[in-house]
Amino acid sequence: MITIVDYGLGNIAAFLNMYKRLNIPARAVQTAAELATAERIVLPGVGAFDYAMDLLDGSGMRETLDEMVTHKKVPVVGICVGMQILLDGSDEGTREGLGWVPGRTRAFAKRNDMEGLPLPHMGWNDVTPGSGRVLFDALDEDPRFYFLHSYYVEPAEQSDVAATAHYGFDFACAIHRDNVWGVQFHPEKSHHFGAAVLKSFAEL
Repeated sequence: MITIVDYGLGNIAAFLNMYKRLNIPARAVQTAAELATAERIVLPGVGAFDYAMDLLDGSGMRETLDEMVTHKKVPVVGICVGMQILLDGSDEGTREGLGWVPGRTRAFAKRNDMEGLPLPHMGWNDVTPGSGRVLFDALDEDPRFYFLHSYYVEPAEQSDVAATAHYGFDFACAIHRDNVWGVQFHPEKSHHFGAAVLKSFAEL
């Protein structure tokens, strides 16, 4: 069963619909009691880093989520801002993140190699899998995904980078550390490419 954390951010219905098309059981949860029985966790998110952390803290699920991921080692995948909050913090705000993957979320706008490139980074882009190949194994073609973001993650350890994309420079668009995964792109908007990634996560 796929458990989608509904803390007020992210297109929950899109994930439920995609898993329904894949014939994979999925549900959205809004309470700690529901979350406590999760076998696979999807942590979506859109918008600002601090706002996402505020909503997660206010949802009543934060402590249970920490317990499930850090102690019970339940697999989790963060998506878009849901991935960014997996790290220690962000240039976008002042809140601490979940800290499950060492590193920070950085602003594209602060980089010199972004000159002339529009922000946010929006639209389809090629993805190059690395050590996180397992999420992309179901694809028999070069993967492309839909992006919409102005910030990117910078893991402290290169070994946590699972895939990269290029926009002015090569940035980490997927991360993996132990039972924690994250993707910057939107699999729920990426047609069969995204469906393959969500299916692979369900089968980990």
